[in-house]
Amino acid sequence: MAAFDELPHERQLDCLNDLATRATGLYALPSDISVSLINLSENATFCIDSSGTGRKWALRVHREGYHSRNAIASELAWLMDLRTSGVVITPHPVKGRDGELIQSVGHALMPRPRNVVLFDWEAGAEPGIGDEDLAGPFETLGEVTARMHLHSRQWRRPKGFERLTWNFETSIGNTPHWGRWQDGMGLDAGKLALFTRATALIGRRLERYGKSKECFGLIHCDLRLANLLVDGKTVKVIDFDDSGFGWFMYDAATPVSFYEHDPKVPHLIAAWLKGYKSVTHLSQEDEDEIPTFVMLRRLLLVAWIGSHHETELAKSMGVPYTEGTIGLCEDYLRKFG
Repeated sequence: MAAFDELPHERQLDCLNDLATRATGLYALPSDISVSLINLSENATFCIDSSGTGRKWALRVHREGYHSRNAIASELAWLMDLRTSGVVITPHPVKGRDGELIQSVGHALMPRPRNVVLFDWEAGAEPGIGDEDLAGPFETLGEVTARMHLHSRQWRRPKGFERLTWNFETSIGNTPHWGRWQDGMGLDAGKLALFTRATALIGRRLERYGKSKECFGLIHCDLRLANLLVDGKTVKVIDFDDSGFGWFMYDAATPVSFYEHDPKVPHLIAAWLKGYKSVTHLSQEDEDEIPTFVMLRRLLLVAWIGSHHETELAKSMGVPYTEGTIGLCEDYLRKFG
């Protein structure tokens, strides 16, 4: 019998669905639940739906080898404190029958059990869908980001707190968490040379920028409109899976993920900055370095697409995303090189 990593993609999805279904038995859930996959990225996220009660939950099956159990517990500690402190509404994790927030579930075709977390379903919708101008949602995103940064700077983290560090080396350097950008889709000698020059410039600028506590700390790392839910006047933040230690201004680049080349990006970042500065001060040095973080994020996503080619998002971006990075690198080198 083939091991999980050797199975065709569709068969892997079947295995994940089987595991998720088995995991529901570890929680005090209604008997009439249905299980359906809603997202596959680093993790597999399922909707657990009880037609009889009208309730829903989100079940996250963690990808093997990305986060330790302690790192997942640390993520939950932060998002729960953000919620209880009134900073922002975040997903509420549900304990299993054994009283633990993190469950472990095995599958015959998987070499090791997977960590699983269940959350209460959060009502709301991604802001800005269908809007011609996203300035308003970006301003809201900037406000929320600033509040979270203020919390991060003053929060006393639990002993043993563990999250990934997103610095130059672990993003696009020699020890990348998401794989090498050099292994991205559609790269040739010309693109490799251009992207290498841009990477070197990013490294030099970030070395000068530094990692003081004023500019580097615990951040969401994927704080974009897709990870906001608006429910009436309430704004919620979801998907803390990539959260870790990085530059605060990296959170200014993630909102334009996957469309960094769009001509509207400067307008959207200006709206983000307006919202951010309505909450707290931002130095000119911080603001001036945002283009570096946009470029860093772009190359990091080139790497992610290459190492996650089986996901629907990676398939939808593919080689054109790499091609679209050429102009960004040229502009960045011309303006800052």
